[in-house]
Amino acid sequence: MARTQDQRKAETRARLLDAAARLFAVQGIDAVSVDAVADAAGRTSGSIYAHFGSKDALVTAVLDEWKDQVAAVVAAAFEAARDLPTRLDALWASFVDPPDSLGESWVLLEHELWARAVRDPVLREQLAARYANARAAMAVRYDDESDDVDSPASPLDTATLLLALLLGLEMQRRLDPAAVTDDVAVTGLLALLGARRPVESAPTNDGEGSP
Repeated sequence: MARTQDQRKAETRARLLDAAARLFAVQGIDAVSVDAVADAAGRTSGSIYAHFGSKDALVTAVLDEWKDQVAAVVAAAFEAARDLPTRLDALWASFVDPPDSLGESWVLLEHELWARAVRDPVLREQLAARYANARAAMAVRYDDESDDVDSPASPLDTATLLLALLLGLEMQRRLDPAAVTDDVAVTGLLALLGARRPVESAPTNDGEGSP
């Protein structure tokens, strides 16, 4: 059966995203040209501009694709987790070591895109809007966790602080992994939310023979 035009467009877009993701992950944003991405995808450079409009928009699309994959994994982990500490364990693990073949490269690309955005007003506005959406989504989730969270800040402000802490912890861990262990990171996230790991209760002896 012949493919429709929409199917061909979707296939081209997917090929471009996959090629860009792998090249950016290995070489960084600045070292990869539009032509290199097009060649790796078996497409023309014109197809990149037709689908994304610019190289920066292609980078953003790559990061959004990864973000959606990680978000799906985190959502599943949250559903399976029994309490807030376990949920934050899952959040940190997915953030610092994403369940993707390209691993932690996506966070590094986030940092690269940030460095470009602070010097480019147009890109800065786009990236700011992207982070605003992420904070709003996190605020909804942590508003749902209100029984476990004891933060004096509003859900949106708490989400802002949580995202900032995640990014800062990841940056420090990248430089000095021994300084930012998983336990240190999750303890910090819990402290921000006014929570702590539950202390395991000592077993009681309620059976026959109790004194």
